Amino acid sequence: MNIVIRHEEEKDYKRVEEVAREAFWNLYFPGAHEHYVVHKMRKHKDFIKELTFVIEVDGKVEGAIFYSHSKIVEKDGTEYKTISFGPVFISPEYHRKGLGRELITYSIEEAKKLGYSAITTLGYPYHYKPYGFLGGKKYDVSMPDMNYYTGLLVLPLYKGALEGVSGYAEFSECLEVTPEEVEEFDKKLPYKEKKVQESQEEYEKACCELDELEYL
Repeated sequence: MNIVIRHEEEKDYKRVEEVAREAFWNLYFPGAHEHYVVHKMRKHKDFIKELTFVIEVDGKVEGAIFYSHSKIVEKDGTEYKTISFGPVFISPEYHRKGLGRELITYSIEEAKKLGYSAITTLGYPYHYKPYGFLGGKKYDVSMPDMNYYTGLLVLPLYKGALEGVSGYAEFSECLEVTPEEVEEFDKKLPYKEKKVQESQEEYEKACCELDELEYL
């Protein structure tokens, strides 16, 4: 298996969106919207092109990772610049083969080289703790409702990057799409059946789970 990680190019757009649709379909809710998110975010001011990568397997794109600008907003309104990744996805036929790990690790190292301070993301802790991410609570970073959730994860990219910083994480609006927008976009794509499945209930519970851990 020959694996190559490189920057996304315009020629990849359609394939990347196809893989995103397959990877997320019915995972978090019936259907998916991540394929439209990546389609739309490429034109947004918060999109970070130099940190958007695809992973090829034997010459064919089988996954991608996208980054956007984000911030931590302190109580006095001061904004501290961060970056966020997501969506990140691998073609279902290549799940559990280490491709996602290679893609995430590679992009984190590139973010360090480019001088970014910290990464915030939303996801399952067990997915991202191996890379050094910890709950936002560890760094006194909450969601905008001022609650600390297990799904808000933070990774400083150098020692002391978040020293003296506290507040709430704010993600880019480029990640937000409406069901109506997605439905219209999907009219041009092959039909896929929307289904209810167990992973959706797990995701719904995870979104509401408060971080009860005590960090040193």
